[in-house]
Amino acid sequence: MKFSDMGLHPKVLEALVPLGYEQPTPIQSQAIPEVLKGRDVLGCAQTGTGKTAAFSLPIVHHLALNPLHGRAVPRVLVLTPTRELAAQIDENVQAYAKLVKVRTALIFGGVSQHRQVAQLRKGVDVLVATPGRLLDLCNQDLLSLEWIEFLVLDEADTMLDMGFIHDIKRVIAMLPAERQSLFFSATMPDSIVKLADGILRNPVRVEVARVSSAAETVDQRMMFVSQGSKRELLVEVLQRPEVETALVFTRTKYGADKVVRYLKKASIRCEAIHGNKSQPQREKAMNAFRSGKLNVLVATDIAARGIDVEGVSHVINFEIPNISETYVHRIGRTGRAGRDGVAYSFVNEGEERTHMRNVMKLIQRDVPLEKEHPWHLDLPNITVSGNGHAVQREEASGNPSEATGHQGRANHGGTTAQRRSKPRRNRPSKSKGNRHGKAGQRPEGGASGASKGSTRDPQGAPPSSGTSTPNSQPNSGRSKGRPGKRRWGSKPKFKGTGMPDSGRGGQRSDQGNRPNR
Repeated sequence: MKFSDMGLHPKVLEALVPLGYEQPTPIQSQAIPEVLKGRDVLGCAQTGTGKTAAFSLPIVHHLALNPLHGRAVPRVLVLTPTRELAAQIDENVQAYAKLVKVRTALIFGGVSQHRQVAQLRKGVDVLVATPGRLLDLCNQDLLSLEWIEFLVLDEADTMLDMGFIHDIKRVIAMLPAERQSLFFSATMPDSIVKLADGILRNPVRVEVARVSSAAETVDQRMMFVSQGSKRELLVEVLQRPEVETALVFTRTKYGADKVVRYLKKASIRCEAIHGNKSQPQREKAMNAFRSGKLNVLVATDIAARGIDVEGVSHVINFEIPNISETYVHRIGRTGRAGRDGVAYSFVNEGEERTHMRNVMKLIQRDVPLEKEHPWHLDLPNITVSGNGHAVQREEASGNPSEATGHQGRANHGGTTAQRRSKPRRNRPSKSKGNRHGKAGQRPEGGASGASKGSTRDPQGAPPSSGTSTPNSQPNSGRSKGRPGKRRWGSKPKFKGTGMPDSGRGGQRSDQGNRPNR
């Protein structure tokens, strides 16, 4: 089937010629006819398959067949999670409606609203917006949504993950009941299905791939590397001759800036893009990356969804995401439109092993391990069905005495029982006065007159104040009530009225009779 066989408006078909659109993608061939019929659509397809054209082309076709006379009013609302994705959709709609009298407006935060308000006053047909700025303009009575005929929710799962669910519900409450709603996403979690059930009316579900599947054109690989050596490995990978352009993903904004500083010291031209960058800075970085002035772009997951950058040869997961679906969207930036791509994942010795195994469960395939690099960690492999994520540190080091982590800290300075048996250092009592009575008198009971918590030996010698030996018993100054209670239930009672002889030149040592605090 070709686009000309779908019944699209002639001017829309003519606009597709210079864009090189001939054969529709699977998601387009299934979704466009249903949208033309007026059906609500719930579409699921992996990134890079042409979801934007799947909803934009039939909408432009409808606007071309049903023009409004007079000043244009918003008839189509497209909600997106990020500014970059909104700008990309607006650019595509303008290209599809080049020969049709359709006006578009781009609404998002991070910039002044004056230019956007001026654009709205001139009249628009299609609004492409992020939820926050859209609600701001509606609350200021600068925008009305009462004429909306189409609602499009693009990358719906990301909007829910970013906490836009309440904003989406407020926007939907402002829309007319009679409308056509289209939901498109790369994944279809239960939260999206639940939201769609409450908004869509008898929708047709269009799904051209497994839910949460990775593109088959992407060669996925993982590398075991310590967290401290990731930046050195990143430089080595980026300097390989086959790496033409690369997207490097980090989990945090601070981490992205830190990686950029390190790469620039290694004479690698790169820039960062994340939420703390202003909109002009983000646009400048994206334009430089698209034009080839920059070969490396370091980004947080804000750039992982829906950003169409042609010719990205490699995607590098500098940090493994804790949300498995995010991995699918990241590596979807390469291998687009049938091209080949490579995705590297740097897996550290900690919790990222668990994250990577969850990713493999989601995509239902093993990711090959690449060991040919100087920073390789000799750890058990990670597979979908194996137990490689449960790392035994003794096996990793080859010597139990060299184990790290909690086990290494527990063995440092003796066993746990030995460390507990070490007496506490002498310190003055916080209570006022001498709680043993008159100085120089021993407690009653002779050599065994100390309290029950004392560690005196059978000869009556006082406990040593130095480091205890492995054969020494733990100094338990606790009450015999509840186990593990760290404070005395009541003030200790001493039968004697004197102080035990410390044997250290008269220095007071009431350690055997004093509770551990």
